[in-house]
Amino acid sequence: MRTTTEPAKPPGPSGMPVIGNALESRRALDFLVENRHRYGDVVYYDFLTEPIYQLNHPDDIESVLVTNNEQFTKSHLTKAVLGSVAGDGLFTSDGDLWREQRRRIQPAFHPAQIAVYSDLMVDAIDRRLATWTPGERRNLGEEMRKLTLDIVARALLGVDIESEIEDLGWSLDAVLGRLGSVWYHLLPEWAPTPGNRRFSRALTELESLVDDIIDERRATPDGDDVVSRLLAAELTDDEPMDPDQLRAEVMTFLFAGHETTAQALTFTCYLLATHPDVEAKLVEELERELAGDRPSLATMGNLTYTEQVITEALRLYPPANDIHREPVDDVEIQGYHIPPGATVSTPPWVVHRDPRWYDDPEAFRPERWTAEFRDSLPRLAYFPFGAGPRRCVGERFALMELTLVLACLYQNFHLELDPETRFAVETAVTTRPKHPVWMTVEAR
Repeated sequence: MRTTTEPAKPPGPSGMPVIGNALESRRALDFLVENRHRYGDVVYYDFLTEPIYQLNHPDDIESVLVTNNEQFTKSHLTKAVLGSVAGDGLFTSDGDLWREQRRRIQPAFHPAQIAVYSDLMVDAIDRRLATWTPGERRNLGEEMRKLTLDIVARALLGVDIESEIEDLGWSLDAVLGRLGSVWYHLLPEWAPTPGNRRFSRALTELESLVDDIIDERRATPDGDDVVSRLLAAELTDDEPMDPDQLRAEVMTFLFAGHETTAQALTFTCYLLATHPDVEAKLVEELERELAGDRPSLATMGNLTYTEQVITEALRLYPPANDIHREPVDDVEIQGYHIPPGATVSTPPWVVHRDPRWYDDPEAFRPERWTAEFRDSLPRLAYFPFGAGPRRCVGERFALMELTLVLACLYQNFHLELDPETRFAVETAVTTRPKHPVWMTVEAR
């Protein structure tokens, strides 16, 4: 009698009936790291009824995101979480739709266009820092979210939202907090819980603001910003862009354009505040290379240590801590069969803290990033912006923004960490501080 056996699954933590490892995954980042240490480079676990295959070796991750990327799509788990906000925007779409939207948006991130944004960024930074007073205490995460919202609105969306920043910040925070909660998967959106009501109100306010942005740009459609480019495509293509699609793209850039950079800045400033020797070396470089002048695109290339600080901060605290894909057909990785529809997890957070690639991986050591060290790493031992065709389209924009903010800030101020600040990390779609990071502003 012929029998068939199901292919062996990779090793992994045992879960509970129905919910699998959902409760353990509330400790998402620790859970992923523990999986690597306990079970190796390919790990299997269940999130509710979803099978998850966690890949921890750079070579396997490269095969998914780069070499064989055409065999994988965005995971349905990612789309389920972000679809209510980003619709079929650039971050969640696949296939021809994704390629067309990427083609339309890419020119806004061409190096020549990035150069145009640099002066807008420095002006926005100066305006924000002008509101700071030496001796006062500031919630750094909140400050950085306001700043990056101002920058993304002016540079990428072509609008001034200064008067709406407080309300917009609340709405974005409410939406991200809800999407990052395990309860988002356990409770339907229509359930009348306080969290769902807050989420619904915040999302409605966001959509209204995005519609206002689109209307404003439609009235003056000759800009170089992302919205103007999408509107121009809407006018010239045979098929006009669906209004919901246009809103999804603007919503995507509003979220992705500010949230990840704000968190990266918050973590970088925290690291500098807890490593005074690194801050001193950063300030010395700024004084030597800028000589009191405002930073610019032309002088950024001289700030090599500042670049190392940013690179190391993104290694320790990558805003995108886990990148999901799913195979369109059966695939095999390290001898394990992964069926279509399963979620493949490729977590930068785990790889960036792997002692096989990084000596003393928990330490903040910017000086490790020499050219020789970079060359010694496997290609995807470092990928804070993803990899392959779907690598973040705004990477250059974000790195310029990080550099200019740090340069302007540390030319003028020292930030002293409040001794009562409780530092911990959580995931709410992105990597975020769990508690407010309070800093006292001191004049340089």
